[in-house]
Amino acid sequence: MSAPIAHGTAARRRTGRSSLPVALRVRYRLTPWWLRVTAVFLLSRVVTTILVLILASVQKANPWTADHPDYFSFATMWDGRWYQIIAGWGYPNELPLDATGHVAENAWAFMPVYPMLVRGLMEITGVPWAPMAVFVSVACAFGTALLFYRMMIRVLPAGSALFAVALFCFAPLSPLLQFAYAESLYLMLLTLALLLLMERRYALLFPVVAVMALTRPSGLAFALALGLHVIYRFAVRRREPFPLKERVLAESVAVFSGVMGLAWLLAAAVATGDLMSYTDTELAWRAPYIGHRELLPFTPWFQSADWWLGSPRGPILVVLLIVAFVAFMFTPAVKRLGVDLRLWVASYALYLLAVFFPQSSVFRLLMPFFPLLGALAVPRSRIYRVLLLLVCVALQWGWLLIAWGVDGRDWTPP
Repeated sequence: MSAPIAHGTAARRRTGRSSLPVALRVRYRLTPWWLRVTAVFLLSRVVTTILVLILASVQKANPWTADHPDYFSFATMWDGRWYQIIAGWGYPNELPLDATGHVAENAWAFMPVYPMLVRGLMEITGVPWAPMAVFVSVACAFGTALLFYRMMIRVLPAGSALFAVALFCFAPLSPLLQFAYAESLYLMLLTLALLLLMERRYALLFPVVAVMALTRPSGLAFALALGLHVIYRFAVRRREPFPLKERVLAESVAVFSGVMGLAWLLAAAVATGDLMSYTDTELAWRAPYIGHRELLPFTPWFQSADWWLGSPRGPILVVLLIVAFVAFMFTPAVKRLGVDLRLWVASYALYLLAVFFPQSSVFRLLMPFFPLLGALAVPRSRIYRVLLLLVCVALQWGWLLIAWGVDGRDWTPP
């Protein structure tokens, strides 16, 4: 009798061992989606914070901090100081001029929603600028992660949607999600706007677009995306009905987004008495590279490429990048994201090509392309996903070293 008993015991042990993964899978499936997203977000912030603290521990004295700054001092460098100036003193009525008489760098390049939100919370709570600015950024980043999952679940399976969120949270520039920059707030508003667009809830887009357009420059790009969305829906109206009420709302919010895209330019013009105050201020940041030039749409990328690589290599590289980007947009993984997200990515790409001068800040300006992370999340291989996350963490460290840490007269701003 001993043999059958032993055999039965061994069988139960084998069953117990094999049932453990099943139990874990069942428990995972019963876990609310928001709790999964929260766990991914918190883990990513632990990893990023460790990287930031390591770099801060070796940071030397610079224009913003002393040697070995604490976390909050380190997290509020670079443009964080401009936002602090706006929160404390607002915008100048007179544009500062450089030694050549051209408009110098000034606060009008930065939009008001983020610094004014932080200032309002400072007044309510009494918390100083640095910790409050970081808190707002982290809170908005968490909101973005939650909304991004709701966006991705509309076009991807649950596992791929969660991995897309992981890519967002561990992305190479994710340290900015916990720095005193407006990116976290802007990305949360952008994600909400794209989700409302996908759900055809056009009326709710008006307040979101209004705030978003005064957080980061985006109104004109989003207006283009909305206009293309209207054209697409009209073209396929037999397959997907496009009622008159929805058509009027969609067209109205597209026009409204275009107006909001010009609102900050007009606000700067009224406050300073100079119609070109905003564009001249933006041009001040590229003057150290190519001197003072007028803004000619669709020339900055070629100017930058020529400055960095010379001619004809630079312009040829720009053309190749454009061709590669267009081809990528028609790959099966990207097409799986749906028309609305692809229209936004294409519209924002056209906007950047028209007005942005690429330098080290170009990586930050690419952050609104984050819906494309859904395409990278499609493969289900565990090895692929683990390696991709490790690459993201390594690139975080690389970006922190190149763009955030300050080494003497640093010419690689984030």
